[in-house]
Amino acid sequence: MTTPHVHASHPALVARLKRADGHLRAVIDMIEAGKPCLAIAQQLQAVEKAVANAKRALIHDHMDHCLDAEHSPADRDELRAISRYL
Repeated sequence: MTTPHVHASHPALVARLKRADGHLRAVIDMIEAGKPCLAIAQQLQAVEKAVANAKRALIHDHMDHCLDAEHSPADRDELRAISRYL
């Protein structure tokens, strides 16, 4: 069994994803209740953005704490910038 890989930012990331999960469940309820498609699409966009932001935060944290120390700050800035396109 491997050792858990936990960063200081992970609890906040879990909280963010739990909020997105609750929001997604609310969207499912909206669909089941027959709410207007425009309202559902708007809420789905919010869920999608929340998950994408969580992914970005995880990747940035990884780059800050897991990459080799030999990378210069400029290299890290470049990696952070390009990660926006993931």
